[in-house]
Amino acid sequence: MTDETPAQRLRRERNRTLFDGVAALYDATRQSYPLDVVHELLTTAQLAHGSRVLEVGCGTGQLTRRLAGRGLRITALDIGADMVRLARRNVADVEVSFECASFEEFVSTDSFDLVVSATAFHWIDPAVAFPKSVGLLRPGAWLALLTTGERHREPVRSALRELWIKHHPSAERWAPSEPWAIQARATGLFGEVTEVVSERPVQLSATDAVDVECTRATFLSWDLDTQQAFRRDLTALLQDAPTVEVVQETYLALAPTLGR
Repeated sequence: MTDETPAQRLRRERNRTLFDGVAALYDATRQSYPLDVVHELLTTAQLAHGSRVLEVGCGTGQLTRRLAGRGLRITALDIGADMVRLARRNVADVEVSFECASFEEFVSTDSFDLVVSATAFHWIDPAVAFPKSVGLLRPGAWLALLTTGERHREPVRSALRELWIKHHPSAERWAPSEPWAIQARATGLFGEVTEVVSERPVQLSATDAVDVECTRATFLSWDLDTQQAFRRDLTALLQDAPTVEVVQETYLALAPTLGR
């Protein structure tokens, strides 16, 4: 991961706390992770009954629910108190413990068989993210990084992009970061990296499609007037469609620590 400028650090530290304010909406609208990707994760990392797992940025439990009930001893972290409260409600597994803390603050005397972060690792201090993960893993254990998101079909995809630009024209133009596999290799801390890509169609109601966009960090960072204007425009864009088909794109990078 590249070094941050002071402005980038300030924005990251501010924006990563915003999701807690919409925890219920996040819980209701954000997609879970495909079972085939979760199976690939568990198989590749060779997790077994009793394996210790640290989940970083658990949100309201979108991935945690997929991992629970398998005999894994899971510690799940999130920086948001309301996120953790909802995750505890959503996950009924005595082997799962939740902690309201950032990854940077987290302290453990245990070693883990897996550190996993689903659409959250980019919120961690880049100077801490990979080195601390290695420090928490036993030799030969695994780091798993997932991302997921919704890709609208045309013409909605282009129209939605124009809406984002219209309501925040002064924002830095978005540029994709390097895939997690490339970043992990660049650290020199891991062995061979495995990558998995999944795409699946998902039907959303128009209301849910709007709500998903309104749980993005960029949206949450806007003032109330801008948020309301964006929501009105997006609602108008989708109002003629009872359902909206999107493609859920999920990416997984799995890397073993050296010593395997």
